Amino acid sequence: MKKNALLPCLFCLLVACGDNSFKKAENAQDAGREFIRASLDGNYDKASFYLYDDSTSQNKMMLDKWRRDLDRQSPEERRKYKEADILPINIQTVNDSVTLYTYANSYKKDTTTIRIVRIKGEWLVDLKEIIRPNKR
Repeated sequence: MKKNALLPCLFCLLVACGDNSFKKAENAQDAGREFIRASLDGNYDKASFYLYDDSTSQNKMMLDKWRRDLDRQSPEERRKYKEADILPINIQTVNDSVTLYTYANSYKKDTTTIRIVRIKGEWLVDLKEIIRPNKR
């Protein structure tokens, strides 16, 4: 009887844990690269994993806007973003917990700088201080 009760509990535990195969970033560069790649690919679950969950939800709102803008584009446009390479331009360490990651992608040559912060030992992207793209 006890064995039969244990199996449903184990199953529920496995389902609740899910299959989160995202790996925590080891450093600011990893966090930036993973976030940017996920964003270009349209993988917003993964992008959210590397996004700082701020108390005002401003980062989430910015990512949601990014998602809506990409979703409005044609399948061809989305494919080009997915195939684009990340072109790091400058990775500047501001201090031991803040790094600025400036990049473009091979499809759109616009330059963007994102802020990556270390919070409680974890590297995460903070979009609140994104520096607007400039044409190269």
